[in-house]
Amino acid sequence: MACRISEFVLGCRDPHGLAPFWCEVLDFVELDSGEDYVEIGPREGFGGPQPTIVLSRREVPEPGKLRLHVDVNPTDRDQDAELERLLKIGARPADIGQTGQEQWHVLLDPEGNEFCLLKARLNPL
Repeated sequence: MACRISEFVLGCRDPHGLAPFWCEVLDFVELDSGEDYVEIGPREGFGGPQPTIVLSRREVPEPGKLRLHVDVNPTDRDQDAELERLLKIGARPADIGQTGQEQWHVLLDPEGNEFCLLKARLNPL
């Protein structure tokens, strides 16, 4: 028997402020919350085919570049339309030394966490 990823934990200054952004990006809903965390995930809840995300309060950002980041793919529109949507809801472009020839866009969420918008369109779950 093997393990499976059930959730990701993202340290952030304001879990309750950041949760709506990621819910909008991923079409997730709030599943659980407390004073220092918010868990978001698919409407079916924890344990389904998609992992949930726990946004966990961290008063001081942890030093160093995050070794893990999220890649997202559009499901119901092309990459350009999805990029426009993400920018409208609070994402910002990030320059990490791209050449301009990449088939993805590097973005920052409202708290500066890096993620990438890939080109390939995936079927929704």
